[in-house]
Amino acid sequence: MTPCFIEILARNGDVIARQRCDTLPVTIGRGYDNDFILDDAHTAPHHAVLEQADDGALVLRDLGSQNGIVLHGRRQPEVAMNGATVVRLGHTRLRVRDAVFPVEPEVADTTMHAWEGGVPAVAGMALIALFVGVEQALTDTDSFQPIRYLLTIASGIGAGLVWAGIWALVNRLFGGNARLGRHLFILGAGLVAIGAWKTLSTVLAYAWSAEAFTRYGNHMVIAIVVAMVYFHMRTIRPHHTPRRLMAGCAVLLALASGLVLMSNLQTQGRASDELYMSVLLPPSLRQSPDHSVDDFLGGAAALKTRADADRRRDVGPDETDDDDGD
Repeated sequence: MTPCFIEILARNGDVIARQRCDTLPVTIGRGYDNDFILDDAHTAPHHAVLEQADDGALVLRDLGSQNGIVLHGRRQPEVAMNGATVVRLGHTRLRVRDAVFPVEPEVADTTMHAWEGGVPAVAGMALIALFVGVEQALTDTDSFQPIRYLLTIASGIGAGLVWAGIWALVNRLFGGNARLGRHLFILGAGLVAIGAWKTLSTVLAYAWSAEAFTRYGNHMVIAIVVAMVYFHMRTIRPHHTPRRLMAGCAVLLALASGLVLMSNLQTQGRASDELYMSVLLPPSLRQSPDHSVDDFLGGAAALKTRADADRRRDVGPDETDDDDGD
């Protein structure tokens, strides 16, 4: 008989424990007299036995336990263990493979080992502090008080640690390692990118009268947030093909942008975020050609004509005539 290996698996498929078995049958359970002992209160003292069928296949048979052998959510009296079959005994996920079972090819090591632990964590917190501090400086109308800035930065870093901690927990459950530092760096880099985009879009909109940058600039912010989610997910499962993840992020981006557009239409009657540029910068930044007073008055007159036409259409000609008579 070829030696076989009984493996206990984590929920993400990683092997937690592995034991070689050179002879059959192999008894499995919580009792110390078993060949393979389970540390699981939801398994019986003698839960199952692994034996060889007449055709040579490995079969796991229930020994009358209360929770049984569960395969694909259904209890089975016995299950053929072909190497890819994963069963559940109580809360324990288990599979059996023989010594000639083919393994996956070696995976290329793409991990940046120098970019682990404290280095990305410190860099991420520094980027978060930079973003929060600059935002506070741009919106602060009171006199400079260091304690207020320190409290704001501390609150921002705390919120960033919560965000990165949630991703690190997911990373630990499904990727085997927490990588809190990586997730902090992704968050910090994303926040700095958002701040840089807001500044750049404001300058471009003001310098060249490109209102689209401010009217629809929030969609770029949504794209940056979705990109952050993508890199968080890639950190969790770096060896998985990114195509499905990219497709899912594209759908998320389309849904988020669509919801913003529909919300604007419902609440404000327009798809854009704002009708005009709300930030004024020094005149020296203006690159668009200047317009004369006559051009301004002509535009105002055309705007008045359109407004009067809209009013007549909404109010009605009879009511308009009455207003003119008064």
